[in-house]
Amino acid sequence: MIATFDRNGVRFQYPTNWSLDFEDGDGGWTATVQSQELSFVLVSLRADADAPAMLADEALAALREEYKELDAETFVGAFQGLPAIGHDINFLTVDTAIECRTRAVESPAGPLLVMTQASEYDRDKNGIVLEAILASFRFEEGES
Repeated sequence: MIATFDRNGVRFQYPTNWSLDFEDGDGGWTATVQSQELSFVLVSLRADADAPAMLADEALAALREEYKELDAETFVGAFQGLPAIGHDINFLTVDTAIECRTRAVESPAGPLLVMTQASEYDRDKNGIVLEAILASFRFEEGES
């Protein structure tokens, strides 16, 4: 089964066997959709951010603090029809290799960060699911 997240003109679909955690905050919100393993998608609207690039840089800096030896390549392109900036990131935890991608866009509601992460242990199972979630993103004007 498929569930739909829809808030502030940001809409995406995810499997119902993945859990959704939502936090409202000052100037925005964060939604995290987590697999039963380690894979997840984090979506964060930050209307208080100056620009999407700021969100991408903050995410990379936070990961660098935690994982000193990570590899990151800058991404500049598009995400679901919107200009995007972000990073393709690889790092090691104590027991596994992690692949992480960030994409930051100017959504109709403000700067939005989308981050996906999968470990080497669940990438085969959940990589295609992460791609389907990303492909389902739609951006529309207006509140929801």
